[in-house]
Amino acid sequence: MPGLRVAFTGGSGKVGRHVIKELLHYGHQVINLDLVDLASSSTDMPELKDVHTIKCDLTDSGQVFSSLNTHMKLGEPFSAEPPRPPDAVIHFAGINKPMVVSDGETFRINVMGTHNVVEAACKLGIKKIIIASSITVYGVAFGLGNLEYASFPVTEEADCNPTDPYALSKLCGERIARSYAAKFGVDIYCLRIGRVFEPDEYNSDMFWGYVNEPEKWFQHGWSYADARDLGQMCHRGLAKSDLGFQIFNAVNDTRTNSEGDTNEFLRRLYPHIPHSRKMDEYEAPISNSKIRLLLDFNEQHKWMAYYVARLTRPSVSAGRVE
Repeated sequence: MPGLRVAFTGGSGKVGRHVIKELLHYGHQVINLDLVDLASSSTDMPELKDVHTIKCDLTDSGQVFSSLNTHMKLGEPFSAEPPRPPDAVIHFAGINKPMVVSDGETFRINVMGTHNVVEAACKLGIKKIIIASSITVYGVAFGLGNLEYASFPVTEEADCNPTDPYALSKLCGERIARSYAAKFGVDIYCLRIGRVFEPDEYNSDMFWGYVNEPEKWFQHGWSYADARDLGQMCHRGLAKSDLGFQIFNAVNDTRTNSEGDTNEFLRRLYPHIPHSRKMDEYEAPISNSKIRLLLDFNEQHKWMAYYVARLTRPSVSAGRVE
């Protein structure tokens, strides 16, 4: 597939930087829409130094429309071709968890930002849109108390009834996507992303807990998303067309614990929760079978290749092992 011109929102964030790096690796040309400059926030990633950032408040529809009619980089002079919409939009920007700002602001920023991006893209004739949703829509991660998944494996057809403003905003974003995909006949793929790990986080305090104290990490469904594999998922989404509106669990294949068979592991911790089918030996309880089938996603970064086994919790500073 030839490289596409891609407008990426939220590329200056922790996850976005890695996804853009992968998109560049696959030959795509990327421009970043964010409130923070990508180059200044990614000095550890020299590959991103030439990705231009347009500072854009996504809650302002006028700014979004203007920013999506664009050259892909600053030029002196610009090319003779006038600004035009990109081939695709990938929307990752927004508030990334509850209690960063007030509940109302979390909902407003995420829902209005998603609506403005999707509306502008559709009305500008862009046929491919990929949106970052979240596995929190299943209502467990930020639920009130120790809530449980209804059955395993967790598929995209599972009931979603979140009770926090962040997950609710993500669910509303999916409904916006479905509506506009039907109205304009375009492809909009929503990625329900799991907890994302950067390459240097596999020996963090959190991942040690994932592996050694799995009973404490039910809320993430013993699933994760490698930041580089998430970039591949976005690339696969750009490559596969004519699927209309789709929701995909955007997680890696394997669960974040190597203790025994997945089926036995789940029955030991949650013997009362039914299984709709037998799972593979190390299969993640949040299933990514749909994204593997429809988008041809092929996991490249298994956590076990990077994790260094320790008997005791590692000492960490700023998320990195000392």
